[in-house]
Amino acid sequence: MAESDPRIKGEPLARCPGPSVRDLMAADTNPVPEFLYTDEYENLGSEPIPASRYTDPAFFELEKEKMWPRIWQFAAREEELPEPGDHVVYDNAGKSFLLVRQQDGSIKGFYNVCLHRGRQLKTKDGWSAQLQCPFHGFTWNNDGSVKTIPCRWDFSHLNDDAMHLAEVSVGRWGGYVFLREAKDGPTLEEFLAPMPEHFKRWRHEECATAIWVGKVCKANWKVVMEAFMESWHTVVTHPQLLPFTGDANSMYNIYGDHVNLTVTPFGTMSPHIDPQGKSQQWIVDEFVKYNGRSSDNYEGDAAPEGGYNVKVPEGKTAREALGESLRATTTKMFGHDVSHASDAEMMDAILYNVFPNWSPWGGFQPNIVYRWRPWHDVDHCLMEVRIITRVPPGETPPKAPKMKFLSLDQKWTEAPELGILGDVFEQDMENLPFVQVGLRSSPNNRVELANYQEIQIRQFQNTLMKYVNGQL
Repeated sequence: MAESDPRIKGEPLARCPGPSVRDLMAADTNPVPEFLYTDEYENLGSEPIPASRYTDPAFFELEKEKMWPRIWQFAAREEELPEPGDHVVYDNAGKSFLLVRQQDGSIKGFYNVCLHRGRQLKTKDGWSAQLQCPFHGFTWNNDGSVKTIPCRWDFSHLNDDAMHLAEVSVGRWGGYVFLREAKDGPTLEEFLAPMPEHFKRWRHEECATAIWVGKVCKANWKVVMEAFMESWHTVVTHPQLLPFTGDANSMYNIYGDHVNLTVTPFGTMSPHIDPQGKSQQWIVDEFVKYNGRSSDNYEGDAAPEGGYNVKVPEGKTAREALGESLRATTTKMFGHDVSHASDAEMMDAILYNVFPNWSPWGGFQPNIVYRWRPWHDVDHCLMEVRIITRVPPGETPPKAPKMKFLSLDQKWTEAPELGILGDVFEQDMENLPFVQVGLRSSPNNRVELANYQEIQIRQFQNTLMKYVNGQL
């Protein structure tokens, strides 16, 4: 991209030598959407981040007061509450909310609290014809209007309008359901921009949750979340991925305050690997063994390693061979014709981060969806991983499975449904609790960030401070 391109504000930042995302996309089998290879970022400087933002209980309270109530929070998928009367309990940052499917198909959101003495109305997801408090029996209709006040003679001071359940705003997009406490602020579509335009190709509303696992992690929610905002930790943390991952060649885009995009190319060797003597077939074989989104999820001839057998024809690249194979198997498995899809959309890590704690993958493969939430205190969080897959045409989306909960002492590998992804997440866990300890021990209260490869972390931290300081 020319240095004068308006999508780069300030001086262009240094990039790793080797094939760029743009170079790889130029050689793609099918046309690639321009937004997947166009740089768009602003030089955000090199100032350090205070380590105390991850460890200080007072800052944790500021987040709860200033930030969480003002942002759109991903609270559920549509398939979690398919029928009228279905409800989902969403807890975060010390508050509890209820999402309830209405008779007309809409979804209402309420504070999950009885207006009598404050008990949570529901503690689990499920179905109910009404919302009744288990303490004294105060009862509301599913639309939030009061139905029954026990011993009404003793509550002459209450009227029905005042006893309507307090609502929160609800937004729906792409099969995802969001809520926001604040009444003012950007619409959901404005908050997510430019994702709604990008995802017109991938249509997550045609998908449903197939796997859902959550684990308590011994680190601040931002520590864990930010570990998924850059790919260059692969070289040390996930060395088995280097044969087919262009880790340091990733593209990092930022869009305004709330959204960013990472494109990490697969089917190409890391710039940290000596290519001497390495074949395109070797790249494919390593991809099949260790890529968690593709190797264990497809039918096919068993390779010696137990993965899917993909042969690289003479004169073809690993990316071309993988793209062709994945297009064929995806079409076969899910009934959606993806013959038009680019190699990039079939294999690359196309990860969007939406402020502050939600990250869906793009592309045509079964997609990973991350969510991180504080877990009781500044030093713990709940990390959730969903795999969403395409629903075959004409079929009704299955109801989402319940989240499999892994406690602090359990490992990601105790969720075998994640396949090789569980091993990858465990490698991350070997770092993150010790990051939390190290941040508490920091003698200079400084976290230093790379200018380009960690630009999304800086964008996130800048946006967080705008909320904390009342600027958003």
